[in-house]
Amino acid sequence: MKQTNVSQVGTSRAHFGVLLSPTPRGARLARLLAVEWLRDRHEVPYRMAETAAQLVAELAANAATHGRVTGRSFRLALLADRGVLRIEVTDTRADALPRRRPPSPDAESGRGLLLVEALANRWGATLGPAPQKTVWVELDLPVS
Repeated sequence: MKQTNVSQVGTSRAHFGVLLSPTPRGARLARLLAVEWLRDRHEVPYRMAETAAQLVAELAANAATHGRVTGRSFRLALLADRGVLRIEVTDTRADALPRRRPPSPDAESGRGLLLVEALANRWGATLGPAPQKTVWVELDLPVS
């Protein structure tokens, strides 16, 4: 059985980061790790954690499908700071920037960025350092 390559690159009270293999298994693991990290964040309500998990699943699946470069990992980073939960997924395909396109009615895929746009308060993509791109989303945390 093939192991998913996981190497932790940093954790702290409000930050989590991990490198994962650009495979469906790596994408599933990204979601599971995000759920575990979010479970310990008292500033992230349960329903928002569910939304964040959906967003991680979508961004990680996109990195494993569209951002895949053989032998190169993708990075998941989560940051809860100053009333915002930020999710970042970085892969090594800067030539494949995400673009929202209307899917055909009979298509089995192509709705992911519509979901991201509906769930996130803000989202976007940034290039660099070469050959990387980072797709990010932000969720506004409730004020205590």
